Amino acid sequence: MLSAGFKTDQGRCRENNEDSLFILPEHRLYMVADGVGGNRSGEVASRTAVTWVASYVDSHPLEAVADEDQLQRYFLECITGANDEICRMASEDWQYSGMATTLVVAYIKEDKGYVVNIGDSRAYLVRDAEIMQITHDHTYVNELLMQGSISEEEAKRHPERNMITRAVGGDPTVRPDFFRFDLEPGDVILLATDGLFGELEDDVICRMVSAEPSMHQLASDLVEAANVHGGRDNISVVCIRI
Repeated sequence: MLSAGFKTDQGRCRENNEDSLFILPEHRLYMVADGVGGNRSGEVASRTAVTWVASYVDSHPLEAVADEDQLQRYFLECITGANDEICRMASEDWQYSGMATTLVVAYIKEDKGYVVNIGDSRAYLVRDAEIMQITHDHTYVNELLMQGSISEEEAKRHPERNMITRAVGGDPTVRPDFFRFDLEPGDVILLATDGLFGELEDDVICRMVSAEPSMHQLASDLVEAANVHGGRDNISVVCIRI
């Protein structure tokens, strides 16, 4: 049986919260988004993305999807719809011009986990006191890191480390990544915006996940720890225990 907890927080340095999260326990679907854009339009973009996906799932039940290829097409169609809606809003209202959002979605089906992401919000899997990042950041700095042009330490200090290269609403065509992985009892899936992992190292997150059985308390503790370490960005987290 799944248990889940979640929390979002403005952080200590931002004037508003541009993160959004949404959970649909009846569909075993969980989402986190981090909006970008001026005039508070980032929060509009992130909220639009998660509510669009939630509405799509409610009207196109995931349980009817038969295989993995169909599931990939399902999520591509779903996120394309969210992308089109954000682009439409941005083109029709100057206040929303340039808005976009990251999006990471986790779906649990029997003993399999599926994650779809675009941008730099992350999904992690914690098992037996070890943590693994499932997603790959769609950022300029991560591209440099993957090419071997910079080191991990240089990536942490790079002045353009927050420049995302893919986003929902960023381009007319959206290109999400799709991941599948096996699940075991006791596994914890963690979805988070960069306000969490930008403040806490992976080993710290792993220790906290391994020490706290309550997903609601874990979500609260992670947000509090990120704020204690600086809280320089909005912080959102969804924790799911298998």
